[in-house]
Amino acid sequence: MAAATGLPGSRPDRTPADVSSGTADVRQDGAAQQSTTDETARETIAEDAAEETTAIDGTTGTGYDGPVPPASQQADTTAGADDATPAQPSPTADGIAVTDSAPAEHAGTPAGIEGPDEAPLVGTPPTDTDHSETAGDGPGLDHDHDHAAPAQQGQAQAQARTHTDDGEPTPAGTGHAEDAQEPRTPEEAGTDDGAEPAADAEPPPPVDPEQALAAVGWELDPRTLREQAPDPAQLRDIRDGLTGKLDTTLDNRSRARLLSLRAVASRILGDLDDALGDARLAVTYAEATGEFRRTVLARARLAEALRWRGDHAEADRLFAEANSPELPDRLRALLHEHAGRCCYDQGRLTEACLHFERALDLRHGEDAQLNARVEVALDAIAERAAADGFGPPPRRPEEVLGTPRPPVATFDEERQLWGYADADGEMAIAHRYAEAQPFHEGLAWVRRPEASRWALIDTSGAALIEANNGYRSVVPFSEGLSWVSMDGKGRWMAVDRMNIVKIPPGYEEARPFRNGLAAVRQNGGWGAVDLTGEVVVPTRYHRLGTPLADGREVDGFTADGLAVVELAGRRGVVNRAGRVVVTPAYATVVVHPVAFLVATESGRWGALDRRGEPLIDPVHPGRAAVVAEIDRLLADASPVL
Repeated sequence: MAAATGLPGSRPDRTPADVSSGTADVRQDGAAQQSTTDETARETIAEDAAEETTAIDGTTGTGYDGPVPPASQQADTTAGADDATPAQPSPTADGIAVTDSAPAEHAGTPAGIEGPDEAPLVGTPPTDTDHSETAGDGPGLDHDHDHAAPAQQGQAQAQARTHTDDGEPTPAGTGHAEDAQEPRTPEEAGTDDGAEPAADAEPPPPVDPEQALAAVGWELDPRTLREQAPDPAQLRDIRDGLTGKLDTTLDNRSRARLLSLRAVASRILGDLDDALGDARLAVTYAEATGEFRRTVLARARLAEALRWRGDHAEADRLFAEANSPELPDRLRALLHEHAGRCCYDQGRLTEACLHFERALDLRHGEDAQLNARVEVALDAIAERAAADGFGPPPRRPEEVLGTPRPPVATFDEERQLWGYADADGEMAIAHRYAEAQPFHEGLAWVRRPEASRWALIDTSGAALIEANNGYRSVVPFSEGLSWVSMDGKGRWMAVDRMNIVKIPPGYEEARPFRNGLAAVRQNGGWGAVDLTGEVVVPTRYHRLGTPLADGREVDGFTADGLAVVELAGRRGVVNRAGRVVVTPAYATVVVHPVAFLVATESGRWGALDRRGEPLIDPVHPGRAAVVAEIDRLLADASPVL
């Protein structure tokens, strides 16, 4: 069957090397899925939500990325539904269980907010019956430590009952069929009128391995800051169960999730070679889906496997690459926390403290479990620093990512010319240009005083495209292409570094490529093209630009493949396939990591979920109140790794 679907085989002991011949097929499959993002996302909301909570800690999550309406708005939730036929999912974010704390009058319809797995780095990805994203670090704190929270040990099991059969959390009081009514003892069964004899009672259904992993009470070693399993034999059984699920799973999303969860189990058990093989293969499958958060989670779990093996440079790089401002703050906080632990392992204690501080800032001090884990980490740092000092100074992002810092443009006031200096302030390229753009992807456009057209140079100053090619206007390189114009007014075309035309002229205006797409204007209307020049969003909109909830605005599409468009003064949202997600009907639309913030003509703010369905009615005077309302619809989880 694996060969028929173009996927690597399902043998549990496969490693990345074993499937090298199938990687192209996996990516081909992923590309097909990417072109139908919306349909496939709807089919796997449960997986996505569940995985959000297990991304970092190994606790199973909800597969959803966002908040859900309160219980009063969820008449169709699936308590008691069959695992194979999930009902309408309840949204969650970052492995956070949904609560019903928000007033019912401010919530919309119970449509879930889509989002790939954001779960604990430890990693039990969400399953079709995924329960909790909370089997994580919080409950896993060492109970012998002064800062451990005794009540947390049973919290994971309690929270594990807050999800529907598709792995998404639901308000308290709902859940799986087996959770809606606890199994009874024979004596209890015999006390009910008309009850069947105890001998005829059906045994409880088997526990799903992902649910079991989510319910593990992890213990955090206060010296190594590594999670430990209280019952290794139970964890081996869970790993065997994950292997069984892998044997019957063929789609990229599920295999990415299950492999990364099995990597978590193997890592905690000390089988680091197995953990690394599964984690690398999980990244391959996640990248094939083209889904941003799913890939982030797989890379984060791979980083933890590398950290435990002592491969700190690659682990640091993966944590840095994964931590994007377009992720929900809860997930970003977890990534910083685990990056801080990786720095602790290396004796980079000042840098570790900066990561822990950033994690606390992102959660505004309101995540009690994160606070407790960080306190344990800071105690470990204090003890180690007293003996060995705080180690080397913090590194710049370029050092962590392993990318050289490009030369920086500097201006000579006396000669009125531009040049470029290296990271130490030494001149790398002499002052000889009338105009000089910043370096992007190792390339920069420059113009000499005697020339009216631009030339392209590399970091050594060597010319790759000479000025005599006639480009009067140029845009910095991004994703391997640059927009150039011969007349400086229009007819923009895209060229590569060798001056080969990749997209022919024909656009009145063009912006740099971002996440595989570039906004372009043609015949007065804005749309978008991909790297091959294919029009994916028709040029029919009056504006295309995407405001983000953190105050930034991106020129094009987010990492999730979403862009805000304007039509006749009203704003909406399109995805990378050109499909309208939110009909242009709002005065303002802002992309939130798990929702869309919208404002009406009267200035009232509300929110839609990632499907464009109402989530919070537009009754708030400002968007800050809507963000707070979304946070109240979510309950904190305590991820493990």
